[in-house]
Amino acid sequence: MSELEVVKIKTSSLYEEKVSYSRVTQVGDMIFVANTAGLDYKTRIMSPDAREQALQCFKNIEAALAAVDATLADVVRSRVAIPYAEDKEAVMAVLGEKFKGIDPASTITATPLAGEYRVEIEVTAHRGVGQTKAKYIKIDL
Repeated sequence: MSELEVVKIKTSSLYEEKVSYSRVTQVGDMIFVANTAGLDYKTRIMSPDAREQALQCFKNIEAALAAVDATLADVVRSRVAIPYAEDKEAVMAVLGEKFKGIDPASTITATPLAGEYRVEIEVTAHRGVGQTKAKYIKIDL
Protein backbone atom coordinates (compact mmCIF):
# COMPACT_ATOMS: atom_id res chain seq x y z
CA MET A 1 0.00 0.00 0.00
CA SER A 2 1.40 3.38 -0.95
CA GLU A 3 1.69 6.11 1.64
CA LEU A 4 -1.23 8.53 1.62
CA GLU A 5 -0.25 12.19 1.34
CA VAL A 6 -1.98 14.59 3.72
CA VAL A 7 -1.47 18.36 3.27
CA LYS A 8 -2.91 21.08 5.50
CA ILE A 9 -2.95 24.67 4.24
CA LYS A 10 -3.11 27.62 6.62
CA THR A 11 -3.82 31.25 5.70
CA SER A 12 -3.81 34.56 7.52
CA SER A 13 -7.27 33.92 8.97
CA LEU A 14 -7.19 34.72 12.67
CA TYR A 15 -9.64 31.92 13.41
CA GLU A 16 -7.54 29.10 11.95
CA GLU A 17 -5.14 29.18 14.88
CA LYS A 18 -7.72 30.21 17.45
CA VAL A 19 -10.15 27.42 16.57
CA SER A 20 -7.47 24.98 15.30
CA TYR A 21 -8.50 24.23 11.74
CA SER A 22 -6.99 24.38 8.26
CA ARG A 23 -8.30 26.35 5.28
CA VAL A 24 -7.60 23.30 3.14
CA THR A 25 -7.05 19.67 4.02
CA GLN A 26 -5.93 17.48 1.15
CA VAL A 27 -6.01 13.70 1.58
CA GLY A 28 -4.68 12.08 -1.56
CA ASP A 29 -6.70 13.64 -4.38
CA MET A 30 -9.61 14.61 -2.11
CA ILE A 31 -9.60 18.30 -1.16
CA PHE A 32 -11.71 19.86 1.59
CA VAL A 33 -11.91 23.67 1.73
CA ALA A 34 -13.26 25.06 5.02
CA ASN A 35 -16.20 27.42 5.24
CA THR A 36 -14.83 30.54 3.54
CA ALA A 37 -16.02 34.11 4.08
CA GLY A 38 -16.07 37.04 1.67
CA LEU A 39 -13.26 38.77 3.53
CA ASP A 40 -10.17 39.98 1.67
CA TYR A 41 -7.59 38.49 4.00
CA LYS A 42 -4.81 40.80 2.75
CA THR A 43 -6.66 44.07 3.35
CA ARG A 44 -8.98 42.72 6.11
CA ILE A 45 -11.85 44.48 4.26
CA MET A 46 -15.23 42.91 3.62
CA SER A 47 -17.85 44.53 1.41
CA PRO A 48 -21.31 44.95 2.97
CA ASP A 49 -22.79 43.71 -0.35
CA ALA A 50 -23.77 40.01 -0.54
CA ARG A 51 -22.79 39.64 -4.23
CA GLU A 52 -19.37 41.18 -3.60
CA GLN A 53 -18.86 38.92 -0.58
CA ALA A 54 -19.78 35.86 -2.67
CA LEU A 55 -17.30 36.88 -5.38
CA GLN A 56 -14.60 37.32 -2.71
CA CYS A 57 -15.49 33.90 -1.25
CA PHE A 58 -14.75 32.42 -4.65
CA LYS A 59 -11.46 34.35 -4.99
CA ASN A 60 -10.42 32.91 -1.63
CA ILE A 61 -11.57 29.39 -2.55
CA GLU A 62 -9.85 29.49 -5.94
CA ALA A 63 -6.57 30.56 -4.31
CA ALA A 64 -6.92 27.79 -1.71
CA LEU A 65 -7.57 25.19 -4.41
CA ALA A 66 -4.62 26.44 -6.48
CA ALA A 67 -2.34 25.85 -3.47
CA VAL A 68 -2.99 22.11 -3.89
CA ASP A 69 -2.98 22.12 -7.71
CA ALA A 70 -6.76 22.10 -8.16
CA THR A 71 -9.39 24.45 -9.62
CA LEU A 72 -13.10 25.14 -9.29
CA ALA A 73 -13.59 22.60 -12.09
CA ASP A 74 -12.56 19.92 -9.58
CA VAL A 75 -15.32 20.84 -7.09
CA VAL A 76 -17.78 17.99 -6.51
CA ARG A 77 -19.73 19.43 -3.54
CA SER A 78 -20.56 22.87 -2.17
CA ARG A 79 -22.25 24.07 0.98
CA VAL A 80 -23.44 27.66 1.14
CA ALA A 81 -24.70 29.59 4.17
CA ILE A 82 -26.85 32.66 3.49
CA PRO A 83 -28.29 34.19 6.66
CA TYR A 84 -30.58 36.80 5.07
CA ALA A 85 -33.35 35.83 2.64
CA GLU A 86 -32.95 39.13 0.77
CA ASP A 87 -29.41 38.07 -0.26
CA LYS A 88 -30.47 34.68 -1.68
CA GLU A 89 -30.85 35.73 -5.34
CA ALA A 90 -27.59 37.73 -5.46
CA VAL A 91 -25.57 34.90 -3.94
CA MET A 92 -27.25 32.21 -6.05
CA ALA A 93 -26.49 34.24 -9.19
CA VAL A 94 -22.77 34.16 -8.32
CA LEU A 95 -22.98 30.41 -7.65
CA GLY A 96 -24.59 29.96 -11.06
CA GLU A 97 -21.82 31.97 -12.75
CA LYS A 98 -18.94 30.25 -10.98
CA PHE A 99 -20.28 26.68 -11.15
CA LYS A 100 -21.74 26.82 -14.69
CA GLY A 101 -20.76 23.57 -16.39
CA ILE A 102 -19.22 22.21 -13.16
CA ASP A 103 -22.55 21.44 -11.49
CA PRO A 104 -21.42 20.12 -8.08
CA ALA A 105 -23.86 18.62 -5.61
CA SER A 106 -24.87 21.63 -3.54
CA THR A 107 -26.62 22.57 -0.33
CA ILE A 108 -27.79 26.10 0.46
CA THR A 109 -28.99 26.89 3.96
CA ALA A 110 -30.25 29.94 5.79
CA THR A 111 -28.15 29.97 8.91
CA PRO A 112 -27.04 32.76 11.23
CA LEU A 113 -23.51 34.03 10.64
CA ALA A 114 -21.46 36.37 12.80
CA GLY A 115 -21.73 40.14 12.33
CA GLU A 116 -21.65 41.48 8.80
CA TYR A 117 -21.05 38.14 7.06
CA ARG A 118 -23.64 37.79 4.26
CA VAL A 119 -22.42 34.44 2.88
CA GLU A 120 -19.93 31.65 3.54
CA ILE A 121 -19.05 28.87 1.11
CA GLU A 122 -17.41 25.48 1.72
CA VAL A 123 -16.35 23.11 -1.07
CA THR A 124 -15.10 19.57 -1.53
CA ALA A 125 -13.04 18.77 -4.61
CA HIS A 126 -11.34 15.79 -6.17
CA ARG A 127 -8.19 16.74 -8.06
CA GLY A 128 -8.48 15.81 -11.73
CA VAL A 129 -12.30 15.71 -11.92
CA GLY A 130 -12.30 18.93 -13.95
CA GLN A 131 -10.31 17.21 -16.69
CA THR A 132 -12.78 14.33 -16.95
CA LYS A 133 -15.91 14.45 -19.10
CA ALA A 134 -18.99 14.11 -16.93
CA LYS A 135 -21.88 11.83 -17.82
CA TYR A 136 -25.22 13.54 -17.16
CA ILE A 137 -28.28 11.47 -16.36
CA LYS A 138 -31.70 13.07 -15.89
CA ILE A 139 -34.19 11.34 -13.60
CA ASP A 140 -37.71 12.17 -12.45
CA LEU A 141 -38.18 12.47 -8.71
